[in-house]
Amino acid sequence: MTARERLIVALDVARLDEARALVDRIGDVVEWFKIGAQLFTAAGPAAVETIRQRGGRVFLDLKYHDIPAVVGSAVREAGRLGVGLLTVHAAGGTAMLRAAAEAASAGAGDRPRVLAVTVLTSLDRAVLHRELQVPVAVEGHVVHLAGLARAAGVDGVVASPREASRLRTALSRSALVVTPGVRPLGAEARDQARVATPEAAVRAGADYLVVGRPITAASDPAAAAAAIVREIEGAMP
Repeated sequence: MTARERLIVALDVARLDEARALVDRIGDVVEWFKIGAQLFTAAGPAAVETIRQRGGRVFLDLKYHDIPAVVGSAVREAGRLGVGLLTVHAAGGTAMLRAAAEAASAGAGDRPRVLAVTVLTSLDRAVLHRELQVPVAVEGHVVHLAGLARAAGVDGVVASPREASRLRTALSRSALVVTPGVRPLGAEARDQARVATPEAAVRAGADYLVVGRPITAASDPAAAAAAIVREIEGAMP
């Protein structure tokens, strides 16, 4: 996998025309684009089609978390849209995770790869312990949820770069590790609690890096994306 293929740009924007303009500006630099809850709620499947028409690949990040039958149905529909990656919440449990994996495999043609979200990068130890009453450390909980997901047949996991190294040791090499919370040096963390630079994320074992505002809010998004691609390339073995 090339450095260009490892960068996913998060299109966390409110309107389809904004997303279209960003894809047109940086589509020659990157291949993958993430559609999250905001854009999909605003534009629906048209957002997926817009990216695919322009030759991009889609990471549909809607974090499905429901009863197994509902999640399985949603995954099948996402596959019909032609997305390449999609997310479910690992906290949904083994039956839900298995339903997602089976639904992804049941479709014709290229199936979407299912990623289990472990612990959101906006959460830290204090929130996990005090509010959610999870007694173990963040890293331990991430690894536990990742193990459940892989045992259920899910293709990979989403976790912060800080857990990537431990996940790479705990999981097989075939497991995908996708890391949001990636920030170039000097960029603000904002609502992310567990972050790392692109170089650090790659060296820790991340397969894909998700970057949003450092690219999309830059005065020259294509140049910002190209700089991150170069940093990824420099960190690759």
